[in-house]
Amino acid sequence: MNRMLAGLSVLGLSSWLFVPASPPSAPLPADARPFVWDQDELWSALEAEFDATRNAGCAGAEDRIDSRLAALADDVEWLEAGNHGPDNERLDALERHLFSVAPLVAACPGRASALLDVASRLRSSMKRASRSWDIRDSIARDRVYRILYGARMTVEEVLLQSDVGDVPDLALGTDVPSRTPSVVINGLRVHSGDILVSRGGAPVSALIARGSDYPGNFSHIALLHVSVQQQVSVIEAHIEVGATVSTLDRYLADKKLRIMVLRLDDSLDALRADPLLPHRAATAALAEVRRRHIPYDFAMHYREPSRMFCSEIASAPYADLGVRLWEGLTTMSSKGTTTWLSALGVEQFETLGPSDLEYDPKVVVVAEWRNPESLFDDHVDSAVIDAMLEGAERGNAIGYDYRYLPMARMMKAYSLALNAVGRHGPVPEGMGATTALRSRWLDERHGAIKAGVLRQVDAFRVEHGYEPPYWKLVEMARSEAQAADARSGSA
Repeated sequence: MNRMLAGLSVLGLSSWLFVPASPPSAPLPADARPFVWDQDELWSALEAEFDATRNAGCAGAEDRIDSRLAALADDVEWLEAGNHGPDNERLDALERHLFSVAPLVAACPGRASALLDVASRLRSSMKRASRSWDIRDSIARDRVYRILYGARMTVEEVLLQSDVGDVPDLALGTDVPSRTPSVVINGLRVHSGDILVSRGGAPVSALIARGSDYPGNFSHIALLHVSVQQQVSVIEAHIEVGATVSTLDRYLADKKLRIMVLRLDDSLDALRADPLLPHRAATAALAEVRRRHIPYDFAMHYREPSRMFCSEIASAPYADLGVRLWEGLTTMSSKGTTTWLSALGVEQFETLGPSDLEYDPKVVVVAEWRNPESLFDDHVDSAVIDAMLEGAERGNAIGYDYRYLPMARMMKAYSLALNAVGRHGPVPEGMGATTALRSRWLDERHGAIKAGVLRQVDAFRVEHGYEPPYWKLVEMARSEAQAADARSGSA
C-alpha cells in the first residue's frame, strides 16, 4: 500500500510538473466585430504622393499644401460650430482632407506645426461633438475611431518623416481648468485625478494595445494623486505585483514609449457640482491600495473588485462617485486574438482597454509626451503584433517550450511561497506556469520578428531615403512572421 501511495504521489507530482494547463474559455461579446480600414490602395497612393513631392521639391507643393490645410481647417470650424450626427457626409470629406494633406506636409516639414495645430483642434471638437452621440452604437463608434485614430496616425507619420528640431516632445491638447491640487511635470501642469495613459516597451504591451476590435496605441493606465502639500503619488496595477503606489520618478523610470494625460471634461454636471471630485476619486484609490493587497486581474473582470488590472484603478473610484468612464467598452471578437489572449489568462472579452479611454467623450486629452525615437519603436512593435495576430487568425497558436514546464512549475511553487509572506517571485501572482512560458514565447517570437523588420527598415532607408510608413512596417513584419512560422512548422 505504501508503495502504491508513493507511486501515486510520484504520478501526481509528474502530472503537476509536466501536464500543461488548459487555457480558459469565455463567451465573446455579442454583436461585436473588428474594425477594418480596408484602404490599402489609399495608403499606397499617399506614399506615392509623398515620394513624388520629396523628389520634386516643396516649392511646387506650397499651393496644394495651403489649399488642403485650408479645407481641413474649414471642416474643423464646421464641426466646432454645430451639432452634427456621426452619419453626416461631411465627416467623410473631413477624413479625406485629413489624409490628403499628410503626405505633402511629411515631404515639406516646414508646415508640420500648422498641421499639428489643426489636428489638435480636430481632436477637441470631435470629442465635444461625440458627447451627444451614443458611443455604443457602431456607426458612432466607428466615426469617432476613424477621425481620432486617423488624426493620430496622420500626425505621427508626419512626425516620423519630418526631421524638424523645433517639434517638441510635449504635444499640448485642450487646457481643461481644474481646482484640484497640482504640480508641474516636464513642462506641464497636472492635477490630482488626472489619468495617465501610456504605452510600455514589452511585447505584451503591444498586444494589449493592438489586440482589440479597435486597435490603439496604449497599454497601461495610472491615476495621479497630488496632495495639498504637492506630494505626487501614481496609483497603478502591474502584472508582476498587483496594485501599487509609486513615486513619480519610479513611474517615469519604467520604459514608456509615450504618455498621454487625460482629464475629466469640466462641463460635466458631476464636476460642476463638485469641482474636487477628481481629487476625491484619486484619494479614495490611494487609500484603497494602501489598505489592502490587491492582486493583478489577468482575467480582466472589470466588475469584480477583489483583483484589479490597470484600467480598474481609474474606473472604480470614479464610478463610486457617479462618473462612469469607458462609455464605449473594449471588445475583442476575432477568433485568433481571443484565442491568444485566452492562452495568456484573459477571460473577459468585453472590458476596459487602455486605448479606448482616449475616445470616451467624458475625458479630454490635455497633452501627450512622445519623441521620434520612441514613436518609431512603438510603431515597429505594433506592426509586429499586427502581423502575429494575422497568423493567429490563420490558426497559429501561442506556443512554449514544453521542456521548461517542470522548471516553471517549481518556480511557480517558489513564487507562491513568497506570495504567502507578502513578497513577489519570478512567476507573478495569479499567473500559472504554463501562462508564464507562453508569455516568454511571445517575447522571444516578437523579438525575432522585430529584429528582421529592423534589418528591412535599414535596407528601406538606404533604397528610398525615408522612413517606412506604418503599412510598410506591417508588410515587413508579415514577411518576417511568415518566415518564422515556416521555420517553426506553424505555417
